[in-house]
Amino acid sequence: MGRALGLVLAVLASQPAWGGEARAAQAAPCRLSAVRGVIWHGAQTVLPLSRLAAYAAPVYWFSPDEPGLRAEEGGELQLPIALPFEPPGTTPVVYYQFGELTLREGAHLQRNADPAQTQVDLRDVVSFRLHFYAYFPTEQGVGAHEHDVEGAEFKAVVLSTQGDAFHELTGMRCSTPEWVVAITRVSAKAHGLFWFWNISDTTDETRLPMHLLVEEGKHALATDKNSDGYYTPGYDVSQHLNDAWGVRDATRSGLLFSGGYQAWMSKVRRPEDRLFPPLPEDSPLRAALARRVGDAPMPRYALRPLPPAERARSVRGLYPFLKDKDVPDWPVVQEASSLDEVAEWLEEGQSLRSLSLSLYSDGALGASLVVPLLLVRNVEAPIAGGYLVHRVYLKDHAFRDFGWMLMYTPSASRWFDTYFAAGVERDREELDGQRTSRTSFVLETGVKLRVNLSRSPLRFLSVLTPFWGVRFGLKNYGFQDIDRLTYVLEVGAGVW
Repeated sequence: MGRALGLVLAVLASQPAWGGEARAAQAAPCRLSAVRGVIWHGAQTVLPLSRLAAYAAPVYWFSPDEPGLRAEEGGELQLPIALPFEPPGTTPVVYYQFGELTLREGAHLQRNADPAQTQVDLRDVVSFRLHFYAYFPTEQGVGAHEHDVEGAEFKAVVLSTQGDAFHELTGMRCSTPEWVVAITRVSAKAHGLFWFWNISDTTDETRLPMHLLVEEGKHALATDKNSDGYYTPGYDVSQHLNDAWGVRDATRSGLLFSGGYQAWMSKVRRPEDRLFPPLPEDSPLRAALARRVGDAPMPRYALRPLPPAERARSVRGLYPFLKDKDVPDWPVVQEASSLDEVAEWLEEGQSLRSLSLSLYSDGALGASLVVPLLLVRNVEAPIAGGYLVHRVYLKDHAFRDFGWMLMYTPSASRWFDTYFAAGVERDREELDGQRTSRTSFVLETGVKLRVNLSRSPLRFLSVLTPFWGVRFGLKNYGFQDIDRLTYVLEVGAGVW
């Protein structure tokens, strides 16, 4: 197997089987519009980055009560707007930036001074990472502030219809050589915290262009997989289901609701509050989108390349919102030198790596450490969601007592959470020169309060981790007969 073919196989095999409806088609002409996640196909091999971005651009769907959405009742949509240091637009404005471009081994990118006009040869491209950013002049609700920049990341792969990999994964043999660009994952980066991201892996039910629900007043983005205007947990997202933020229009009121998403937090979206992308004339998505929209209005935004963050210094308070998104001289070019690297790129974000360290007390002082179940990879509990993790603690004089528990927690980000843990504890004592030890089964349950410090006066502590918290628990010793009960208190850093 050739290296290029192997790379394509590695990219696609790490996703669910591709092709969907197209799998049944075995003869030419190929129905490439039926390939899962396709945003473009054609014989042309060289495209400017600006055009490639336009093929992938999403639909933004606002709450009917979004502040400043229209200048007057029934008027035209006017959000999002151009960055303050940019020329104002006659229509809403959305920015794009190619974060990464992965090329085949030995390939090179000929850059243009204007990155938007950089030409890419699809024969050299394995995959790319594309970001879209929307700017709003204010954010309202809890933690209201001036300036807000919200982003979504699109991952895509490029493959040839002449490759064996394409046939194996779609069931099609194409007599005409074409190139196919397909989206594999969309990550709506709600509130900037990875745990909150609404991540949707492309499936047969994904409708493109991707619709992004915009949270009222706060503008966090949520993926709407089937473009029905409703956020459905477990359907519209496919990763860390209990932590995904969803779209919580109710938080604009400034009140703190339950830790997890609930349906009543979202307002019903209206067709007239959608903002559409400037899809190129040859986009394979245009016809299907027009059929779904029908007679409803189709206002479109202008697509611009994201300018360097340094230019934001001319506007008070704006630079911090662009600094962490800026990719100088984008795109960053990477070489796909091994199959493992391509597979790792595609799987990135499916498992979260984290640990927690706390001061521990159950009558004796000590320290507690929580690590992922597979040490370097977290494991989500099936069906119920949440996470299974190891929890170990040392306590008492010279840390002579040791305990280990398997702990379940429904989420890694909710401000109020429960937990359940079971394991063993070894208790050592020294009395009148005699050393004794006892190993007991221990069972513990309780609650944890988490605080995100990244936007608080204590934000300097978020250098280690954005989350700090307090745990209150009740622990019993003994399996069937309870020998004794004790309270547990923990204070420390980390999501667990």
